[in-house]
Amino acid sequence: MRRMAGHDWFWCFFVGGLLVVPTSTLADAPDRLHWSFRAVSRPALPRVRQGTWVREPIDSFVLQRLQREGLRPSPMALRETLIRRVTLDLTGLPPSIQEVTAFLQNPRPTAYEEVVDRLLASPHYGERWARSWLDVAHYADSDGYLTDQLRPVAWRFRQWVVDALNRDMGFDQFTIEQLAGDLLPDATTDQQIATGFLRQTLSNREGGADVEEFRVNQVKDRISTLGTVWLGLTVACGECHDHKYDPISQREFFELYAFFNTASEVNIDAPLVGELEPFLAARPGYDRRRRALLAPQREAITTLQRRWEQRLLEADANPGQNYQWDRRWEILGLIWGGGLGEGQLEGQEIVKLAPELRTPTQRARIFEYFLQYGAAIDPARFGQLGLSGIKTAIDALNAQLPRVSRAAVMCETPHDRPTFIQQGGLYNDPGERVEPNTPRVLPAFPLNTPRNRLSLARWLVTRENPLTARVTINRLWQELFGRGFVLTSGDFGSRGTPPSHPRLLDWLASEFVDREWSVKRVQRQMVCAAVYRQSSREPDKLQTRDPDNVLLARQASLRLSAEAVRDCTLAVSGLLVRRIGGPSVRPPQSAAVVMGGFGKSGWLPAEGEDRYRRALYTFIKRSTPFPELVTFDAPNTRESCTRRERSNTPLQALTLLNAPFFQEASQQLARHTLLPGFSDAGGLVQSIDDGFRICTGRFPNSRERQLLIDCYHRLREVVRHAPQTAQQVMPWPVPNVDRLDAAAWVGVCSVMLNLHEFITRN
Repeated sequence: MRRMAGHDWFWCFFVGGLLVVPTSTLADAPDRLHWSFRAVSRPALPRVRQGTWVREPIDSFVLQRLQREGLRPSPMALRETLIRRVTLDLTGLPPSIQEVTAFLQNPRPTAYEEVVDRLLASPHYGERWARSWLDVAHYADSDGYLTDQLRPVAWRFRQWVVDALNRDMGFDQFTIEQLAGDLLPDATTDQQIATGFLRQTLSNREGGADVEEFRVNQVKDRISTLGTVWLGLTVACGECHDHKYDPISQREFFELYAFFNTASEVNIDAPLVGELEPFLAARPGYDRRRRALLAPQREAITTLQRRWEQRLLEADANPGQNYQWDRRWEILGLIWGGGLGEGQLEGQEIVKLAPELRTPTQRARIFEYFLQYGAAIDPARFGQLGLSGIKTAIDALNAQLPRVSRAAVMCETPHDRPTFIQQGGLYNDPGERVEPNTPRVLPAFPLNTPRNRLSLARWLVTRENPLTARVTINRLWQELFGRGFVLTSGDFGSRGTPPSHPRLLDWLASEFVDREWSVKRVQRQMVCAAVYRQSSREPDKLQTRDPDNVLLARQASLRLSAEAVRDCTLAVSGLLVRRIGGPSVRPPQSAAVVMGGFGKSGWLPAEGEDRYRRALYTFIKRSTPFPELVTFDAPNTRESCTRRERSNTPLQALTLLNAPFFQEASQQLARHTLLPGFSDAGGLVQSIDDGFRICTGRFPNSRERQLLIDCYHRLREVVRHAPQTAQQVMPWPVPNVDRLDAAAWVGVCSVMLNLHEFITRN
């Protein structure tokens, strides 16, 4: 914001030029604002010729644009293609042969809609769409930075997302609980777990790290993520100076920052099913024995602990006077929780809190920390009180108490934490103090409302906010059509691309709000529309007129995501374990990666079913991500990702052909499709038809079938001349099938798993 001639002025941009508008006139001239800042209005449905093509209101907008451009929609995709497309899009898994057959044989005109309703009700729906949300949240199971310590309880937030999506929680409530679930009246454990969204920032627990500096970085990351995910704006550009392109001043950035500056990280008890009852049964006896340990010298111990706490607080208030106590204060923030993913500043927050205001859990946790590290305050007195022995006894008691799972959440700090504009973006160079507020270019923050995260979350999902519904609808459309109406899905500002179908975007945004922010309802409209059901074949005319399919005259042919490539491979090979939820798992990976990135913590490959869980559950270590997923364009988890890259590289082909996981999948697919009499011509053809249909959802045509037959015979000759390789290629004997035949068939199955059609959603 700039002061000019007695007015506050904003730089307001729109496509094709620059406009300077005094803020006093913004409300009077909304048509002069950049398109994304204007209120969402529900446009009337357009009238179109050839209206019989229209299945949903969406189609009218698309058809009107096509007719204006002199183009026609593509024909509807084949039914086999259609069921595979919508199943992959809604669940991230391929349809089974039985599901395809049932759809093809269903004569009812509502057959497709019945499939859609079944998929939306599937528990795998939440898994597929959770992956997209975890991208924008930049979810991971480790801290980041050099030491990249692990977060074993991070998965509780992931599970909350899966469950919320499966329940079709309204996106407004979905927003509120993730940004401020802890502030809701009588907040439930689940609502607190939802704030794990804000715990996805990087944490630095390295020795020598400035605790406050990295806390500030976390708050800034939360503001940047909020701007990207809900507002579609690059608000982080306002950290050091006024935004150069959008009407967001540095002051406004720190006013947003103030909403989150008062939040602190904490872990809470969040028992899983079956944990609470044994814990409650054992707790009275545990408390009794613990009190008996401390009773003889409770007053003396309390006095010594208070001296230790006061010395820590002096170090915080007077940095640089005693480096040893400076370091002890730093360690209290950096390693609190022993690397178990605890709140980074939880220890410091408890010490700052008056003892009478602490919860029983806080008192117990800080006392146990004192037993471990408090001898420095008075070693002689510490020894006289026998605190080392008390620590040993309490550790033994803790080991006997049934464990209760924990979850990483946010809470409001009980301390005053004012916010100042950071001059030049430097955390230790404060300028003017600011209070929580929202950017002036957007609807005003409601008066007489507490200026906290809860009110901010509710403001984001008000009908008057022009961005949240548009930005969310754009990402949903992007997932189903390969690109959003706004290509720059994380930037709806002046440097972003204008929408290809602005009236359709606004119609869907208003429909989204009117239908109680139901994601499933709006997705149903999208996938049931004629525009979604089109063939993805690209006519010659469209190759030159619209190579990027901006006009939507066809469907998009999309490379599967990294997770879907793995999940589909598991599914068609029969290896997939479909269990929903649970902690992250560690599938086998290269020993070189493990040695380079996991050190003493190691990467113990999962055993049994956990080796074959969906990729959503794969443990994500920020410094050493799972190589197979990275190869297929899994995003960087250090920042919010609103749109994944889709590449086609030789390394991907080599991985599909040679990686041990894909070799194992080829072997399992071969075992499932080898039939008695396989060596006969008819048996080979039947196995080819079965394998091809499992992988692609359709039967091969005559040319494809012959190519696979020829491939089999060539591989059979290769194995015949090197019979010692048969055991390696197919380690399991198959009843009534020659080992050499089975090994050659494994090679054919590998070919089918490498088909472009298998790793593509057409």
